[in-house]
Amino acid sequence: MRKKALTYTVSALLLAAVGIACWQFLTSPEHRGASTETFFAAVLADVEGGVQPMSQWKGKTIVVNFWATWCPPCLEEMPELSRVHDRYRDQGLVVLGISSDDIDSIRRFTVETPISYPLLSAELEAMPLSETLGNNKGVLPYTVVIAPDGRVEQSHFGKVDQALLERMILPLLPAAD
Repeated sequence: MRKKALTYTVSALLLAAVGIACWQFLTSPEHRGASTETFFAAVLADVEGGVQPMSQWKGKTIVVNFWATWCPPCLEEMPELSRVHDRYRDQGLVVLGISSDDIDSIRRFTVETPISYPLLSAELEAMPLSETLGNNKGVLPYTVVIAPDGRVEQSHFGKVDQALLERMILPLLPAAD
């Protein structure tokens, strides 16, 4: 009986340690010290066949979401990102989806799944670009909030939802009229 209790105690402690490690992995402030210089210097292809300089969004609150068409959590969060984009764009919010996929794959994806915010292709440069913004774990999805002054304000490893996004962006947006 005593051996069984010890086994349960050790198992509970191990489970708690794993839980704490997972929580720290997903919520650690890795963005601290991240630089937006490389991000604002980037020019990425869009689904309309053009190119978009990231510098055009300087001075805005920007939600940058790194994703891929083959990533289920990425696809699950896209409706939430669209809702946030639609709700707050008139207050100066920009939501950008930067994919590691080629532009043709993204175009095929948007036929089936319309998204209201700009989707851009960085292909092989997506992960290095996300690393400059604090993604030192190399995970997707990865979301970064850049403040109007150009600082990385918040970052999140894993899937986001509207409530989390609003907690991240609302302090940076002007009050609605």
